[in-house]
Amino acid sequence: MPKPFFLLLLVCATIFSCKGKNEKNFDIVNYEKTKETLADKEKSSPLSFLKVTGTDKRKWLFGTTVYKGTIHNKATVCAYKDVRVKLLYFNTAGVLVANHEELLDDVVSPNSEIDFKAKYHTPKGTDSVSAYIMSAKVVKE
Repeated sequence: MPKPFFLLLLVCATIFSCKGKNEKNFDIVNYEKTKETLADKEKSSPLSFLKVTGTDKRKWLFGTTVYKGTIHNKATVCAYKDVRVKLLYFNTAGVLVANHEELLDDVVSPNSEIDFKAKYHTPKGTDSVSAYIMSAKVVKE
């Protein structure tokens, strides 16, 4: 007879002790303030939240260099558009031989990425490409 009593007591104690831990108080006002300040930071410095990566391939027969890139948006609230990417082309000695700008009309949503491709005729001896983001505009909500 004592075993079922202790088992019932143990189950009741477990249920009542866990009840308060599952309920969390969510402060909606504080959340909205934090979200607004984060949005202000993301709006004021889009270059801090955007990153470009990519690879290049030289087509020797046609004298063109193809750059396939991806723009990553690390922002959590803001989306960006009209992203300007500067492509710098270097020769084997590391000397800058050409540069081009790309303007991407696509919207880069928060925590997402977009792909792009740039194809330019470059001087003979072009060996590598470097890319960086020059500017971006915040999408109005």
